[in-house]
Amino acid sequence: MTLKTSVAELVAAAEARIERLTPAQARALTEDPAVRFVDIRDVRELKREGTLPGALHAPRGMLEFWVDPDSPYHKPDFASGQRFVLFCALGHRSALATARLQDMGFGPVCDIEGGFKAWRDAGGEVEPKSR
Repeated sequence: MTLKTSVAELVAAAEARIERLTPAQARALTEDPAVRFVDIRDVRELKREGTLPGALHAPRGMLEFWVDPDSPYHKPDFASGQRFVLFCALGHRSALATARLQDMGFGPVCDIEGGFKAWRDAGGEVEPKSR
């Protein structure tokens, strides 16, 4: 089977049109109350590797439903008016998710280039996540 568009092409297109923060830029925002970090990784990834301190966990499969105020699954955290910084393991899922949220008219939203791995490799603080 030949796909019309590969996942690499989808990610590259998303990355080209969204705001991406370097881990250093993201770290500079950790104490800003107007910014909320959102971990979109699977719960198993969080349990295995931890997460950014204070990050909201919003599984990728539920993100659009939690953001939409008209959805029965809406989460008030996403109506706070804060700037949202999404991240996943390597920055691919979060780039796609950021682009999708922008398509929905949600924002301000951006992601961390290189994801959780880049954050951790740059010395970003990590907290355990037991649940």
